[in-house]
Amino acid sequence: MAQFDNVSVVKKANIYFDGKVSSRTVLFADGTKKTLGIMLPGDYEFGTDTVEIMEILAGELKVLLPEATEWLEINGSGEFTVPANTRFKLEVKTPTDYCCSYI
Repeated sequence: MAQFDNVSVVKKANIYFDGKVSSRTVLFADGTKKTLGIMLPGDYEFGTDTVEIMEILAGELKVLLPEATEWLEINGSGEFTVPANTRFKLEVKTPTDYCCSYI
């Protein structure tokens, strides 16, 4: 899906890691939400409250998912799912455009 129609966008940004990761929240009529954001190069660790589907739209990174022993590499575009109530690590190599869906 290249665009979202009939949504509300929260104006205030979600800013993490001294501004190296930022996103905006998109709210849908059915109550679901997504965030659209940018990650600058760096090493990050995030925690989840719900299942998250991370769609990488452009960029190069590696992700270490919970209980994984090997890093998943994404070059260009890709997707991964993170379970609820866990932590995952990212090694972002280039500015990365992403969309996160909360399930």
